[in-house]
Amino acid sequence: MSQPDHDSALLTALLAGCRRADRECQRRLYGQYYSLAMSVCLRYLRNREQAMEAVNDGFLKVFRDAGRFDVRLHLDIAGSFRAWLRKIMVHTAIDHFRIAEKHAFQQTLDEVAALHPDPGVSALDTLSFDELVALVHGLPAAYRAVFNLYAIDGFTHEEIAEQLGISAGTSKSNLFKARAHLKHLLKKIKHHAYARHVG
Repeated sequence: MSQPDHDSALLTALLAGCRRADRECQRRLYGQYYSLAMSVCLRYLRNREQAMEAVNDGFLKVFRDAGRFDVRLHLDIAGSFRAWLRKIMVHTAIDHFRIAEKHAFQQTLDEVAALHPDPGVSALDTLSFDELVALVHGLPAAYRAVFNLYAIDGFTHEEIAEQLGISAGTSKSNLFKARAHLKHLLKKIKHHAYARHVG
């Protein structure tokens, strides 16, 4: 049996166990996908403690809803499961973010800046994923949430507005400000990506 087939068979067995509320299957699934879940939650939350709470809540949802992930509907079971898990973790992290950062959006709620799209490739486009995530963690909470949802997790401004309880205009404004802030951070640390994109 090849590695992908083995992975799919193991995942199928673990999910079947989770549907039966088998503790050992839950423990193994948690251990196998903990790193992915933590990496998602850390992008939204202030520290590992908050992220850990979100990870644990997210896995409770995964265990509860394991029956909704029908392995028969997916050709790439492991890939589809990772995407499903990531979506659950994003929504759970955002729930925790809303509680922890409930005042984060108040200063910008009705303050929608004029938006100027970036011309062509920017310094941010040349960063590695890990470099970008590290920089994003330094953003103010409201900017960080919108940037993560839009630029990394692929949400639309309308979906972000619904998730965070803000207007689509505020989402666009915060994305613009997040990008400006990130470019400022790149310039401040004299990152090679910024040096290539300034005249």
